[in-house]
Amino acid sequence: MRNPLGPPLLRRASVGALALAAVWAPGTARATAPPAPESARIPFAERFHAVQHGGFARAANASVSCRTATADPADPAEPPCPAAREGRVPAVNGNFDMFYVDVDSDPNTYNSSRSELRLPTGSRVTYARLYWGGNLLAGEQKPARDNGRVLIAEPGGSYKELLADTVVGHRVAGGADAFQASADVTRLVRSSGSGLWTVGQVNVAMGRSRSGAWGGWTLVVAYEDPAQPRRTLSLHDGFDSLDRPAEIRLNGLHAPRGAGGQVGLVAYNGDRGGTGDSLTYTTAGHAPVPLQDSADPADDVLNSTINEPGPVRARREPAYANTLGYDSDVFDLGTGLAQGGDQLTFRLVSQRDAAWAGALFAAVDAP
Repeated sequence: MRNPLGPPLLRRASVGALALAAVWAPGTARATAPPAPESARIPFAERFHAVQHGGFARAANASVSCRTATADPADPAEPPCPAAREGRVPAVNGNFDMFYVDVDSDPNTYNSSRSELRLPTGSRVTYARLYWGGNLLAGEQKPARDNGRVLIAEPGGSYKELLADTVVGHRVAGGADAFQASADVTRLVRSSGSGLWTVGQVNVAMGRSRSGAWGGWTLVVAYEDPAQPRRTLSLHDGFDSLDRPAEIRLNGLHAPRGAGGQVGLVAYNGDRGGTGDSLTYTTAGHAPVPLQDSADPADDVLNSTINEPGPVRARREPAYANTLGYDSDVFDLGTGLAQGGDQLTFRLVSQRDAAWAGALFAAVDAP
């Protein structure tokens, strides 16, 4: 397991008007903690590893979406925002005036969204981490000093201020000013469990620009469950522009013949409707296997979706089919490990001008 720079920083946040106005007013600094250190490139490395009966659960949502009746009032051929959100037409964030998603009842938060975390009955949380990020440069410029701060509320709970506990990825490229931060939330998730989690104040810009406004959050939770198969669980994270392929190798993993599993990916600024984005995996001596499903074509994996296997999707508020620039997907590995193997390696390729990878987690049947 990779060690963070310091202990998790979680503080209960007052949601009174005066308190939040002082804490979250745009352009003002806060005295709660110094900004987390930043780096333009963070190589992917293993954050968590375990071999246990269980798997991963995930909750995720976007923090910004379109708000105009049409993508461009001067161009009636552009699709309307509702059709874009519902995924009925191809649409990209750079064509819209983007505005914050805000589902909570607190007038002092400028963005908030919810997603359901579903843990098996009787399971125990072994590790949990929240990732958040987005573009700071669109119609407005957000201050980078707030990248490492976010609000989180457990099911039925109140907001708590969460501070990044490791280096924040932050890079300007392709007309965007992108970042990702993360923090260990194991104790909070272990005590609060399943239900609708709310994350607010993700530091993303709103407005219209060629690079578009985009951002969101993902809660990744490893759990132990004696009723499930024994699996190797591995969580990797980093932050790097996909102007070159990203390869992530799961060291110390051996998949037996007939093994199954799932893999999850967090990425930023993927646009729907193009081609050239793929996520494949290989084991030693075998051909690459592309990951895909009904919502994510093999050649357009970064297509602004939050998706997972199974007939019933986790609840989200809002539940837009097209997140306009935020991907948090879980794929079934299918029969690609039928022959077993080791040196399991994932390769993410993007043809976008500016896209970023943030996290990858996998649960694979173990011997």
